[in-house]
Amino acid sequence: MASTKLNPLAIALITTLSITQLLPIDQAGAATNTPTTSIIVPVEEPEEKPAANPVPAIPDDALPNVDTNAIETEENSAAPEDEENSAALPTILRDVELLPDAVRATHSKLVTAAKLGNVEALRELIGTGETATSLSIGGLEGDPIAFLKETSGDDDGYELLAILQEVLEAGFVHVDAGTENEMFIWPYFFTWPFEKLTPPMKVELFRILTAGDVQDSTDFGGYIFYRIGIRPDGKWEFFVAGD
Repeated sequence: MASTKLNPLAIALITTLSITQLLPIDQAGAATNTPTTSIIVPVEEPEEKPAANPVPAIPDDALPNVDTNAIETEENSAAPEDEENSAALPTILRDVELLPDAVRATHSKLVTAAKLGNVEALRELIGTGETATSLSIGGLEGDPIAFLKETSGDDDGYELLAILQEVLEAGFVHVDAGTENEMFIWPYFFTWPFEKLTPPMKVELFRILTAGDVQDSTDFGGYIFYRIGIRPDGKWEFFVAGD
């Protein structure tokens, strides 16, 4: 006959019941208060099985030495060249509030005259004589306001006022700082090579120039449309076009 193996917990339970049954009962039928002994059978914890596929540790000397400082991205590799190129180009400025007070005042008067369509309001700013604003590279004889109207595509000078406003609302540059030739010039395209212009800058350019004007400037090798210069003391130095 095959023997039956009892669980240790079952053996402990049977032993406890056997001892209880042997205790004497008094006449009232109650069990006698006899001290009992509890038997604690330890239960063995199952052994942990090793992982099916243990991952071997990789020794430190087997790892490659990677210098993160030596990793070169496309942006980083182009940075030195870009910095070298940009160093030779003037900074593009846009905040007219940072202009010297006299320059900002002249700029404001020019923009106001353009927005009001009042070409005659430019007369005071142009001045007279040798210190008058240059309106033509070849020089000017006669009344400056009459010249502006004749140069404009219409008889009243409105087209030229529109150009004046567009140019003054573009970015500008500060050149020859600290010298007798110091000047604030609008637009900045006058000092930037066309091949250095980014796509957003070209969109700005087309706000001022027609495609034909852009082609003429490109053929010449630089911006030749209307530009404006104001000296640090507020004098309106020039408003000219051409090469």
